Amino acid sequence: MKEKQAEQEAAEAKAAEQETAEAAEAEKAEDAKNAEEAAEPEVDPKDAKIEELQNRLLRLQADFENFRRRTNIEKEQLSTFVTANVVGKFLKVLDNFERAEASVEKGDNVDAVVDGMKKIRRQFEDAFKDLKVEEIEAQNAKFDPNIHEAVMRGHNPELDDEIVDMVFEKGYKLGDKVIRHSKVRVNTNE
Repeated sequence: MKEKQAEQEAAEAKAAEQETAEAAEAEKAEDAKNAEEAAEPEVDPKDAKIEELQNRLLRLQADFENFRRRTNIEKEQLSTFVTANVVGKFLKVLDNFERAEASVEKGDNVDAVVDGMKKIRRQFEDAFKDLKVEEIEAQNAKFDPNIHEAVMRGHNPELDDEIVDMVFEKGYKLGDKVIRHSKVRVNTNE
């Protein structure tokens, strides 16, 4: 009986030992699960989407700022290029004006100076033509407030009403854009 009791006690001890081992294993598994949860918090899909959208927004803002900066630089470069091109067209004209002034100071032939001034005027007109700047035709044209500026009224029974009968200052346009309105006198027969 003692043997049976010893066997039973041994079996109980073994069972208790096995239970202890299983409990320890279960506790380790629980600790591992808790550690995993602590290390990697559960991410709500909405929070992940919010974070993704915020990152996209920041990238788009940076891209837009770079685009705006690059566009401003290109505008400045284009403006400088256009200005240099226009100035280049008129430098020859300026040079010829300086030569004409020097010729007048020397007392050279007045006819030669007048001829030189006419050539300078043609240079100006050629420069305007190269830049596609056109004179607004005003003399004897119907008054158009889009391209003419009436500075006075005149009376000439030989002309119809609202006809430009005198141009005080020529107007110019670049394509459809008026650079300067023609200053004119408009006929009225009232």
